[in-house]
Amino acid sequence: MGGGAGYSRSEENFFGNKTAPVPIYTHSMGQDSAFAAVALPHLDAAFNLARWLTGNRADAEDVVQEAMVRALTYFPSFRGGSARAWILQIVRNAAYAALKARQGERFIPNNPDGEADIIEAIPDTSDDPETALIRARDLSRIDAMIAQLPIELRETLILREIEEMSYREIAQVTSAPIGTVMSRLWRARRLLVQAAERGDKS
Repeated sequence: MGGGAGYSRSEENFFGNKTAPVPIYTHSMGQDSAFAAVALPHLDAAFNLARWLTGNRADAEDVVQEAMVRALTYFPSFRGGSARAWILQIVRNAAYAALKARQGERFIPNNPDGEADIIEAIPDTSDDPETALIRARDLSRIDAMIAQLPIELRETLILREIEEMSYREIAQVTSAPIGTVMSRLWRARRLLVQAAERGDKS
């Protein structure tokens, strides 16, 4: 996984680590102070998402560089709203472009017709599967479990549990309906719980 000591968003978060902050690519910002004000606060989140999507630090740095160049180009069309979601959507697109030539990335198909059944099966917050991961406090083990998730489940989990984005923001970043976001998050959590339980038995 990424270099450097990671950290979770709180003592009680068991969904993996944030990557150590990336160096700020100020030369990608150009001379546009307005753009820098929008982009700079979200560089760490951009690098964190890129690292989880690409699987390594070097590729993540390249993705963030490309994304910042794209964002600067697109900035005149930015009309406000969630700057973080806007930046991360560009980062995600750049990461997917970088991954396109790679083999073995597991993409899951959208299944709008089946989403209603999945959403109805989502347990309420009192049954949050985080409790099943308490025994799995080894952060490197959790990182490895997250890395094994299909990429579309992985990104949803990272955006929700580590970046603490709303369903609406995640929907914007991933260009997916909110219902799809909810079902992916539920499936990602369920797979993590199952992986943790298998590890406990081994």
